[in-house]
Amino acid sequence: MPIDPSQLTRPQKARFFLANLALRGLIGAANLVPYKQRVPAMGWLVSRLAPLAGFDKRVRDNLALTCPDLSQAEVDTLCRQVSNNVGRTLIELYAGAPFLKRAHAAPITGPGLAALEQARAEGRPVILVTGHFGNYDAARANLIARGHQMGSLYRRMKNPYFNEHYVETISRIGTPMFEQGRRGMVEMVRHLKDGGIIAIVADLHAHGGRELQFFGKPAVTSIVPAELALKYKAALIPVYGIRKPDGLNFEIVMQDEIPHGEPETMIQQINDNLELLIRQHMGQWFWIHRRWKPWLDLGLQPDQDD
Repeated sequence: MPIDPSQLTRPQKARFFLANLALRGLIGAANLVPYKQRVPAMGWLVSRLAPLAGFDKRVRDNLALTCPDLSQAEVDTLCRQVSNNVGRTLIELYAGAPFLKRAHAAPITGPGLAALEQARAEGRPVILVTGHFGNYDAARANLIARGHQMGSLYRRMKNPYFNEHYVETISRIGTPMFEQGRRGMVEMVRHLKDGGIIAIVADLHAHGGRELQFFGKPAVTSIVPAELALKYKAALIPVYGIRKPDGLNFEIVMQDEIPHGEPETMIQQINDNLELLIRQHMGQWFWIHRRWKPWLDLGLQPDQDD
């Protein structure tokens, strides 16, 4: 959960400050390296530091729950690939123009682009849903460069010092940005009601969400994107930025517009389609997130989820 800086103790403030200082120093040093070497170098570094940060344990726990048939060698490989992609995504975000140049040049495949353009021509609002897959900001940057201005909902980082420059950095790609919470939701709804486009990352555990399925296991998921689409007659379109095999360039995939219906059915379709995409590129999804949090907290095994 996001942390209110005013509620931090002095030791907590010191710990967050030092962690942010170290990360800023790492990012600053990395940015001195040419882009083509910088991105893979950061991927390599994060993949090697991942066990110390607890990333590997989260990846292994999630895979044990959802993909128990994977061999130990396959799990080990995914631990490295997932953290490598996380490292690349982080440094790309702070790279500025070199990253934006590649994001803008990425081709868009899938029927969703035509649906987006039709909705805009008709004056309908649009909700783009994405996930922590590949580099999700590549898709946002690409569409903004094509003239599709959009507002984005983001979740505040736990480290308040890191959050400050993180929000500043993602805002350079495009604004407005809406912080998850009551005020941000009000601002986002206002933007949507005015016929705008909003982007929501929808693949995290959501407090107060509905128990839907993801990789064959119960996953608490927000149905707010579907409820907003129904209420404001908005097009609901999934979009993802896939990292190409060279590790530096992207393909933007825009899936079919989700038909309006029951909110749970709409979001389950998004879950199902994202799962299919992840299974094609297992190392590009952020398996470090506690997506199946309640069941992992209870220590359930893959056959104990009922």
